[in-house]
Amino acid sequence: MDTNLDFDYRPKLGTRRDFGIGIIGAGAIVNAAHLPAYRKAGFNVVGITDADVARARETARKFEIAKVYETVEALVDDPAIHIVDIAVPPWNQLGLVRQAAAAGKHILCQKPLSNVYVEAVEIVQLAGAAGVKLAVNQQMRWDQAVRSARTLLSRGWLGDPVSATIDVGILTDWSAWPWLLTVEGLDLMYHSIHYFDSMRSLFGDPKQVWSVATRYPEQKPIGETHTHTLLDYASTFRALVAVNHNNWTTDRFATLRIEGTHGYLKGTFGLLYNYPYGRPDTLEFYSRAHYPHLTFQHVFEEMWIPDSFIGPMGELMRAIGEGREPETSGTDNLHTLRIVHAAYRSIEERRAVSPDEIA
Repeated sequence: MDTNLDFDYRPKLGTRRDFGIGIIGAGAIVNAAHLPAYRKAGFNVVGITDADVARARETARKFEIAKVYETVEALVDDPAIHIVDIAVPPWNQLGLVRQAAAAGKHILCQKPLSNVYVEAVEIVQLAGAAGVKLAVNQQMRWDQAVRSARTLLSRGWLGDPVSATIDVGILTDWSAWPWLLTVEGLDLMYHSIHYFDSMRSLFGDPKQVWSVATRYPEQKPIGETHTHTLLDYASTFRALVAVNHNNWTTDRFATLRIEGTHGYLKGTFGLLYNYPYGRPDTLEFYSRAHYPHLTFQHVFEEMWIPDSFIGPMGELMRAIGEGREPETSGTDNLHTLRIVHAAYRSIEERRAVSPDEIA
């Protein structure tokens, strides 16, 4: 058995990696994911700003960032900044994109692009009108298990896909994101959106979405924390995303399973087993397509956070250099948002909803 089997899962980086990056936001995700990933990749972070300038200064000190801007205007007007990395709650994103696009800066937006679909469309239009590249930080596409699954599928080692399931049962401490305690749409918009986008990256867009959601007794957030969403594709393939944020037992899990006509794949999202510390992803697959009766098990060196955050920024840089749209472009991300909004409509109307109904 070839134990050096190449899954081709690591982010691809272009020849130019010195684009000046300016970060808007100095919250937990920037400190835990963006900046550690960018430092590991050797990206050029020029400066940072935040509504709380003291917090921006502390982050700059921690990561040896040379500039702290007092205002967003000062950041986007700096000629040393080529890419603006926005990491704020989604309802603040439209105004910041407007400023960055007007200044001619390329943009990496946090996910969700917006919690309001028409605002997401406007963000995409603003970037297009300004002639700048816009990417969305749907970094789970570069998670080690997801990217490896993409490689195995593309090489035909699993045959034709028959079913795919992401099954997550964890205990989420929502106090880490206090602003999420008061949003009406919670899991689907801010957590399962990762899984929907990953499914899209593997299998394309579903024809219909059917979703159900509940709240846990006496939970603090007002939004849904327990969801099941069926992604209905044509023909003989279906995908399921099942998420429970209230698993108080010691038996917690976060798994990916894909079954095909010639093989199957099982993976784990190690980060979620002990968030935010986590453990590396794992992957196991069996194939009778090109390697008869091959069973392979692997533990990755990297983790979803921070390593996968290299992917969207690195891809945006490649897209700028190659004069094309990035993989997670704003236009592409509208398709992921349609699934999210279709799921919420499905919950409300108790029926299967086509993402094409969202416009």
